Amino acid sequence: MKKKTYVFLSTLITVSGLLAGCGAPDGNAAPGTDLPGQDNGESLSPGSDRDIVALTLWGAEEDGELLNQIIEGFQQEYAGAASFDITLEYVSESSCKDALLADPEGGADVFAFADDQLRVLVAAGVLARVEDEAGVRDANIEGAWQASCVNDTLYAYPMTADNGYFLYYNKAYLKEEDVTSLDTILEKAAAAGKYVTMDWTSGWYLYSFFGETGMELGMNDDGVSNYCNWNATDTAIKGTDVARALLDISANPAFSSVTDTDFVAGVLDGTVIAGVSGVWNSNTVQQAWGADYGAAKLPTYTCAGRQVQMSSFAGYKMIGVNAYSEHIDWAGKLAAWITSQENQTLRFLMRGQGPSNIQAADSPQVAASPAIQAILSQSAHASLQRVGGNFWEPVQIFGQTMWEGNPQNTNLQELLDTMVDGITLSYN
Repeated sequence: MKKKTYVFLSTLITVSGLLAGCGAPDGNAAPGTDLPGQDNGESLSPGSDRDIVALTLWGAEEDGELLNQIIEGFQQEYAGAASFDITLEYVSESSCKDALLADPEGGADVFAFADDQLRVLVAAGVLARVEDEAGVRDANIEGAWQASCVNDTLYAYPMTADNGYFLYYNKAYLKEEDVTSLDTILEKAAAAGKYVTMDWTSGWYLYSFFGETGMELGMNDDGVSNYCNWNATDTAIKGTDVARALLDISANPAFSSVTDTDFVAGVLDGTVIAGVSGVWNSNTVQQAWGADYGAAKLPTYTCAGRQVQMSSFAGYKMIGVNAYSEHIDWAGKLAAWITSQENQTLRFLMRGQGPSNIQAADSPQVAASPAIQAILSQSAHASLQRVGGNFWEPVQIFGQTMWEGNPQNTNLQELLDTMVDGITLSYN
């Protein structure tokens, strides 16, 4: 997975909107939950302490300006319905789960988190289910709302759909029709004396070559261990077919397995004309290539005598509502507001993050972003990252061996068996 570093800050930003109000609308508790202190649709007498709807929102520090603007809009939208005291606390999406599980009842009413934390939060009873399930499903791309579900029940509001990867390419060397095939991309790059890059030391990227072969990878029901048959010998495309394809690619003088940092360095010094990466590098690549900047879904590659579409892992960010919230109905309204079409468009404009909302993704602003359009196009060939911790190291070792051209000339089936044994190793 693409690892990003976030910092948990205890900084508080309190946004108070003590506006004239007449009480909260009917509350909707999480199914099967009757938590003390919830509104539960009670009528509130004017002037009572409970006239003030106090909510805490957790979000990333780098989203602070955006979230303050969204909070202000929420208070204006519901100015006649209640008086609000909304506190914004900086808790990153990556550390949200740990902070919530440490103190669910004392946690935020509304919080942003990454999709790979969903199952744990649902199992812990922290997430309230989404009441307007049909509306949220209809408003968002399929991958995003599916990522927000557990056992077909929606537990979160999709917010972004851009944590994945695709192909950047330089139009001075490659045409739109060229980038549909990795063979063609490598041929053009070799002729120009340039490079095409991808990081084969990361299982996050190397998954691309296995994802649409018919072989399987996933997490077992224990939520920890993995199942994997990338060493299969009885499938239409066998594990050794993929391994041979990787060796053919690594032998091409135009290919280089490098980290994300080295990909950017190659773009800047002109040696790299195409590479697999994500939206976090879009501004840098666009500035370097200018009018020649291009982005597209991943290409096909030759495997077992056929063209196989390269797949990807997809990641989403979402907004959850704490099942222990004292104002669960208003918390749900705030979550819906943060993830609305209007505010997903605003998030793109202010933070460059790709929307999961269908109409926001179709907006002129988002349509003008090659990187966002590429990630949306790639989403048809993307899978949720649902793997346990034992996945990463064995795949890293295998990928490095393939990039180096299998220098020990080890039997390919043996290499695959060793990798799969490591991936499926039980913690018990």
